[in-house]
Amino acid sequence: MLNPSAPPEKERQYAKIELERRFLLARVPGEAVRRAHLHDRYVRGTRLRLRRQEGDDGSVVFKLSQKVPRPDGRPGLITTMYLDEAEYRALEGLPADALRKVRLSVPPFAVDLFAGPLSGLVIGEVEFSTEAERDAWAPPPDAVLREITGDGRLTCAALAGTDAGRIAHALAAADVTA
Repeated sequence: MLNPSAPPEKERQYAKIELERRFLLARVPGEAVRRAHLHDRYVRGTRLRLRRQEGDDGSVVFKLSQKVPRPDGRPGLITTMYLDEAEYRALEGLPADALRKVRLSVPPFAVDLFAGPLSGLVIGEVEFSTEAERDAWAPPPDAVLREITGDGRLTCAALAGTDAGRIAHALAAADVTA
């Protein structure tokens, strides 16, 4: 996987391959060991996400990420820069679709509990070091409604700025009734 926006010979220099699987969950699959409040802004017309991450310990982290999907729609490359607050404030005025969620660390899952119009939606993702690990891993069946890896309708970028009616339509199209 190469970043077509990068100059020749730098297509993967600053990005890493994002090996993950994503799942629509019926419930949180265990006890959370950590929690963070995420405020994401998906800059319109780009592949950029601006994030403010607030930990329960009072920590605040600012990030700017670019996700370059694979041609088949699955996650591909991700590049992340850490920002200071002034840099974050300079970028937060860009036109963007917002998404708020609480992220729970429930190993091996990162579980997102969505807020606002998406309240009640629970998505879990698991990151892997190799494609073999990713392909061999079996999720706990009692918590998983459906795997949504590669479903462009249910990426966080697609969900940002949406409403309950549009998410219900996306879930119905994905043949999910919950």
